[in-house]
Amino acid sequence: MSSLRIVVPVLNEAAALPAALAALQPLRKRGAEVVVVDGGSTDATWMVASRGGADRVLLAPQGRAAQMNAGALGAQAEALLFLHADTVLPTHADRLVTQALASGADWGRFDVRIDSASPLLRLVAMLMNLRSRWTGIATGDQAIFVRRQAFEAAGGFPDLPLMEDIAFSARMRRRGSPACLRATVTTSARRWEKHGVLRVILLMWWLRLRYFFAASPQQLADRYGYPRRPAPARSGLAVMAKAPVAGLAKTRLAPQIGAPAAARLQRAFTLATLRMGVDAALGPIHLWCAPDAGHRFFRMLHARCGVAVCTQVQGGLGERMRAVAQSHFAQHPGLPLLIIGTDCPLLAPGHLQAAARALATNDAVLIPAEDGGYVLLGLGRMLPEVFEGIAWSTPAVLSQTRERLRAAGAKWQELGALWDVDEPADLQRYQRLATPATVQPHEVCV
Repeated sequence: MSSLRIVVPVLNEAAALPAALAALQPLRKRGAEVVVVDGGSTDATWMVASRGGADRVLLAPQGRAAQMNAGALGAQAEALLFLHADTVLPTHADRLVTQALASGADWGRFDVRIDSASPLLRLVAMLMNLRSRWTGIATGDQAIFVRRQAFEAAGGFPDLPLMEDIAFSARMRRRGSPACLRATVTTSARRWEKHGVLRVILLMWWLRLRYFFAASPQQLADRYGYPRRPAPARSGLAVMAKAPVAGLAKTRLAPQIGAPAAARLQRAFTLATLRMGVDAALGPIHLWCAPDAGHRFFRMLHARCGVAVCTQVQGGLGERMRAVAQSHFAQHPGLPLLIIGTDCPLLAPGHLQAAARALATNDAVLIPAEDGGYVLLGLGRMLPEVFEGIAWSTPAVLSQTRERLRAAGAKWQELGALWDVDEPADLQRYQRLATPATVQPHEVCV
């Protein structure tokens, strides 16, 4: 059993997360458990987190408090540590936390250093540390740690859109003063550099003053610029997948990497896509299989995960997708549908949730692909026109789909473009971004 669980809440942190996870690997080797909790990212965060640098990757409602509570849930470790993705722990943080809690404290925090040569930011960090010692209040930048049983007894972080660290400190102070460690965590200067040091300082003091006088945390979060937590949405999900058979799967990659390797890549992408869809928790999932649902890979997914497996009809891509949509709306009238393939490793639960929300006010939603197609088609109602007269597997797919939607009088929304892994250049791009994660079958249903 791990003695320390490190919880990292993230939202669109693809740029910072690789370095953050790399810095945590020595602690993992010494037994610490790393849990990344995504709040619905729509960049490469989900893929980067899933590549193997964390012990678990979870999805939770957007907001640091909700995400940190989700990351702490079910922990067996003796201590919990909450770490921002742009903050680096000292080398022996695990030992320091153990010693602090063994001395009798129930919770604590580190001193903070801001990663900048600016004398003003060095002064800011010094004042943050002094203020924390005087007041017994810790901030998220200081990597708060807590005895698990004390965390549970306190009820975790209050589910606030801002100031959750201040409110949690107030809860914990009733149990005793924090252990204020002089060892430093290093946090990024990006917030101060982006908005200006003095402006950020004045804004934070003003927000805290208003919070002290009982201002609405949501109003403070709006003023700080935090996005509001999006409303939950429901939809069906249809995943169209080819069996991982050499010579059938990823045929455009096979000449470069070999047919067996292409089949293994197809298997890994299908597993990752299905796990992503399960984690999005939108509604019923159907895996539409080619050439048929009888392949042992698909039977294994059905047996272990309980996901419905169906055989794609014969015919072109448009005919197969239309049959999928017709089947869905016949079984689930009134429930929107998202149709995806398994070729887009950047597709994340946050994309599916955003697409499902878009269907609350639109007839259709698209996530374009950079090659002129799309990686997701969402329908609020049956629109057979979008499957007819399309030059599939060409750069004209997206523009022709728009024409069909326009001709049908449909209202639609397009989200940010992503890219598929179809050609050797796509695979190289993917490999530069992240090593494909090894996903075991049972992990798909976690």
